[in-house]
Amino acid sequence: MNYIKFSKNNLSVEKMSALSLTKKYKTPFYCYSLAQLKSNFYNFSNAFKQIKPLICFSVKSNSNFHLLKELKKIGSGADVVSAGELLKAIKAGIQTKKIVFSGVGKTNEEIKLAIAKKVLLINMESESEANLINKISKKMSRITSVGIRLNPNIIGKTNKKISTGGKDDKFGLNKNDCINLCKKINKMTNIKLEGLSVHIGSQITNTKPFKNVLSVIDGIIKKTKINFKFIDLGGGMGISYSKKDKKLNLNQYAKIVNKFIKNKKTKIIFEPGRFIAGNTSILVSKIIYIKKSDKKTFIILDAGMNDLLRPALYNAHHNIVPLVKNNKIMKGNFEFVGPICESSDKFLVQKTFSKIREGDYVGITDVGAYGMSLASNYNTRPIIAEVLVHGSGHKLIRKRQSLESLINN
Repeated sequence: MNYIKFSKNNLSVEKMSALSLTKKYKTPFYCYSLAQLKSNFYNFSNAFKQIKPLICFSVKSNSNFHLLKELKKIGSGADVVSAGELLKAIKAGIQTKKIVFSGVGKTNEEIKLAIAKKVLLINMESESEANLINKISKKMSRITSVGIRLNPNIIGKTNKKISTGGKDDKFGLNKNDCINLCKKINKMTNIKLEGLSVHIGSQITNTKPFKNVLSVIDGIIKKTKINFKFIDLGGGMGISYSKKDKKLNLNQYAKIVNKFIKNKKTKIIFEPGRFIAGNTSILVSKIIYIKKSDKKTFIILDAGMNDLLRPALYNAHHNIVPLVKNNKIMKGNFEFVGPICESSDKFLVQKTFSKIREGDYVGITDVGAYGMSLASNYNTRPIIAEVLVHGSGHKLIRKRQSLESLINN
């Protein structure tokens, strides 16, 4: 179900008019639907109910403390890639035995913290990291549960900048190195190999790459003869950002995983981020100016690439809609841009749009994942607010950064 939609001509977030929120909060701001967040999590969980996986929300996709607390309430774990994400997940109440620590460049301090907090798994990405975890664990008189991240040399048809499973990507160990490390770990007295992890990229909408990955994992299990306690299949499940986009068929993927796990005594872990949070939010922005040139009309917003980086970073597509539609349609070449002093600070080009004026408001859609988490103070601009809607109520879940605090740091 879609909880962010038009009710007649007004864009609504659950039972709240998005326009009414602009009277309470300074634009730009992120606006989330709690019902959408919960619905997405339950839909994901239900698709895989036969195997009852551990769902570890990818904190890097959205690390808002209040959203993490809500996810914890409905049973989510966390996939973290830094000390900060780990501590925030714990503060949100997520049990450490539901937390996996991933990442190709964990520091000594981060490894010590993960060991001290007794996370479920530290997913290692090199032999050097295995040696370091073993060494630190010995000093701390601990035996640490670890997983090995496999690089299967499989990629989905996705943006090269979010592909992580190819042979030229920095992540994980290739098949032979993974098998060799599995054998060497027996000699490392302070780590216990319990998991095999894989993540091949983001925004994948075809089940075939995932099926191919499972085939590689099967081969490693047969070769090493290890009955891994956990198989961590990562995330990467794609969503629809436009009418042209295909969404991953989750039920089809579930059938493939169910077949894979049959007769295996292992627990499946997933690390979805975008699939849970992607469509939960809009970025509400005000039109500052409308500027016409020879070939196009620039719609200049008060939101910039520092607030939403994905279009500039990935050429990512996000639809833009008026908060109030009308029956008058403009035709032309409309380019929605931000105020940042960069030519790449642009969001979308449209050929038609509902008639708008300076001072009107628009919503940039599907920004719940990798929206706020990629925000910055570029051009010395304050980090914007985040608002959570639940039914006909709303609350501020992150204050807008004050200009005073920004310039004093």
